Amino acid sequence: MGFAQGTDSTKKTPPPVTITGSVDAYYRFNFNNPKASPYNSPTSFTHSSNSFELGMASIRADHSFGKVSATVDLGFGTRAEEFSYNDANTRLAIKQLYVTYAPSSAIKFTLGTWGTHVGYEVLDAYLNRNYSMSYMFTNGPFSHTGLKADISLGGKSALMVGISNPTDSRSSPAMPKSVIAQFSTASKDDKFKAYLNFVDGKATENKNLLQGDIVLMYAASSQFSLGFNATLQSLRLKDPGTFEWSTAKWWGAALYLNYDPISWFGMTLRGEYINDDDEYLGLKNAFAPTLSFNFKSDNLTIIPEFRLDNAGNSVFYKNETETTKSTVSFVLAATYHF
Repeated sequence: MGFAQGTDSTKKTPPPVTITGSVDAYYRFNFNNPKASPYNSPTSFTHSSNSFELGMASIRADHSFGKVSATVDLGFGTRAEEFSYNDANTRLAIKQLYVTYAPSSAIKFTLGTWGTHVGYEVLDAYLNRNYSMSYMFTNGPFSHTGLKADISLGGKSALMVGISNPTDSRSSPAMPKSVIAQFSTASKDDKFKAYLNFVDGKATENKNLLQGDIVLMYAASSQFSLGFNATLQSLRLKDPGTFEWSTAKWWGAALYLNYDPISWFGMTLRGEYINDDDEYLGLKNAFAPTLSFNFKSDNLTIIPEFRLDNAGNSVFYKNETETTKSTVSFVLAATYHF
C-alpha cells in the first residue's frame, strides 16, 4: 500500500471560518423639528430628524485553530463612520481587527484593535435594547488599539490588563500610550455580573484622561433584569494658546430596567443622569429617560422609542432662533442579525 505524494494523514484540518453580521435602520423625529444638524440629538448615531436613515451594515469573520484565533469586523454606513471618527472619512470602517494567542486556559493575549471594555452599551445596534445611545457611551472611549492580556483568576473572576494607543486612535507613533484594565466577576449561577473598568493616559497633545467605570447586571428572573452603569472622567486640559493647564471632570450614572413578559415582546426604561458642573460636555447637567419597546420575530427586532433630554442649560433648539433646556424625540428602528 502506498500514499499519494504530499499527503499527511496526521495533518489537522482547520475549522471553517464563522461569518456573522447585522444591519439596522431607523426613522427619528424630534418634536422641536429643528432644521439643522445635529437636530437636537446630543448622543451618537442618531443625528437626523424627520428622515429615514441607514445605520450600519456589519460583517464579521472569526477563525480559530489551536491556540490562535483572528477576528475581522467591518462596518459600512454612517454609524461605522462616526465610530471610527479618527480614521479618514469613509463609510467603510474597521470596527475590530485582532489576533489572539492563548498559551493556556488561564491566559490569552490579544493584539490589534477592539471595542472598548468601558460601559454598558456597545456599537452594534442589535446588542442594545435602547436604539439611541447614552451620554456615557457617546463621551466614553469607543475602541482601543494595542496589546492586552486576559487572565483567569479562578472561578468566575478575571483580570484584563493592557497598553494601548490614546483612546480611539488606530495610529499614534508620536504619542504616549494608555493603560487599560478590567476586573470582572460573577455569581456561580451568572445571575449577577460585575465589571470594574479603567483607562488612564494622554488622549491628545492637549488632554490627559483618567476614567473609572463600573457595570453591574442582575437577572432577577427570566422576565426581569437590571443593568447599572456609572462612570467618572477626570481631565487635564492644556490651552494651546497660553500653554496653561486646567482641570475638568464629569460623571454619569444610568439604570436600565428590562422586562420581557413574553418571548416576542420586551421593554427597557433607561434613566441616565450626567453631572457636568464644569460644562466640559457643553450641556451643564442632564437627565435623559428613554423608554424603548422591543418587538421580536426571530432575528428581527422592531424598536419604537420615546426619549426626553433635559439639561441644566439651553442647549436644544426650540425653533430656528430660540433655544430651550429640554426636547422630546421619537425613534422607530429595526435591527437584524445573522
